Amino acid sequence: MTDQHSLDHPVYNYKVVRQFSVMTVVWGIVGMGVGVFIAALMIWPQLSMDMPWLSFGRLRPLHTNAVIFAFGGSALMASSLYVVQRTCQVRLFSDTLAAIVFWGWTLVIVLAAVTLPLGITTSKEYAELEWPIDLLITVIWVLYAVLYFGTIMRRKIAHIYVANWFFGAFIVTVAVLHILNSLAIPVSLGKSYPIYAGTVDAMVQWWYGHNAVGFFLTAGFLGMMYYFVPKQAGRPVYSYRLSVVHFWALISLYIWAGPHHLHYTALPDWTQSLGMVMSIILFVPSWGGMINGIMTLSGAWHKLRTDPILRFLVVSLSFYGMSTFEGPMMAIKTVNALSHYTDWTIGHVHSGALGWVAMVSIGSIYHLIPVLFNKPKMHSMYLINLHFWLATIGTVLYIVAMWMSGVLQGLMWRAINADGTLTYSFVESLEASKPFYLVRFIGGFIFLAGMLIMAYNVYRTINSDSKENAIEPTTEAA
Repeated sequence: MTDQHSLDHPVYNYKVVRQFSVMTVVWGIVGMGVGVFIAALMIWPQLSMDMPWLSFGRLRPLHTNAVIFAFGGSALMASSLYVVQRTCQVRLFSDTLAAIVFWGWTLVIVLAAVTLPLGITTSKEYAELEWPIDLLITVIWVLYAVLYFGTIMRRKIAHIYVANWFFGAFIVTVAVLHILNSLAIPVSLGKSYPIYAGTVDAMVQWWYGHNAVGFFLTAGFLGMMYYFVPKQAGRPVYSYRLSVVHFWALISLYIWAGPHHLHYTALPDWTQSLGMVMSIILFVPSWGGMINGIMTLSGAWHKLRTDPILRFLVVSLSFYGMSTFEGPMMAIKTVNALSHYTDWTIGHVHSGALGWVAMVSIGSIYHLIPVLFNKPKMHSMYLINLHFWLATIGTVLYIVAMWMSGVLQGLMWRAINADGTLTYSFVESLEASKPFYLVRFIGGFIFLAGMLIMAYNVYRTINSDSKENAIEPTTEAA
């Protein structure tokens, strides 16, 4: 798309994109706020005041669901519904359907926020919500798929831009993952039991769990990257051929990687080894995508000095590359023997969640807000720059603290005396980790402070008196 017109254009439905964009910021603050409280609990357990709904076991799934599905989900829906309209040059398939998807997804999030602190949970990681909410998720997700693919089918351009490939793969695969992993037998309104048992249940759970990472938190956000990096940089994608190879390799390999979560368990050894091999191979397409994104800046590197939004997007790719190097390494059995069940895993997850998912989402939302609300630019570029440094410092403090704590824990747990007894107790390993928990809390708090600055900046932008229309930068991307 090469037209340069006011983005109050009647062709497109920006209402639902506005709604999801604003809620991305809101849910980001809520989810990360709960995360900071949990981090504080690990240092000062008395903060729970012995109330069960403030305990770690109940707030942790609330935190993960809020960050992944509320914050991340809202960012994905905002960007996908925006990108599909812009690249297809056609209005969303149905305005009514768009409204149902937004309010339905919001209802899912609110129900999660109520049920999880009450202890109503399936206890399946990233799939903790009970069956009535699971059914609602299924309905809303199918409607979202109809809305998205219906729009693509009505497109005015024969070509389907690569970002839509990634968004489409994310929508279809997440639907399959959710339905198969959530199959359960209800026994009451708030309780059900999975149809799987034992090793099969574990295998299905981590087929789902890792591919929630692979498709929800990777493929979807790569769709975001493939649109907003070229847009913000004002450059076409570095290599269209590489983007096609990247897409097919990623979706073909990711689906097999789940067993690496189950090393040294009752899962058959050949299955563990298959998961390990696929995880190691996965490193190649992952870095192909990172290189494609970063090299898009060829000829525009100078923009990094003056454009903090572009810095968010590019640094997110660096964290993506780091996370997708670390993941395959941790999938190797010998490394996993040290890293598994330790804080190293927590550090790895957050290098992806904060460094990749959050930063690419933040950059995309900063790009979108002026466009959606017809403003010439964000209220304050200084505040965006401040937010960038807070986000970067917060992420680095968090993940380095967890890496160090994780390696320390792994070594302490493996240490044995000459007579074969354990050198350290579990409590001693926790005491040794406490300084790192304090650094984690500080890192998380700094990141949250950046999100609050973002909320203020977004609020001032939306409510500014500027009557000048926003013009989206023109590129060959869309």
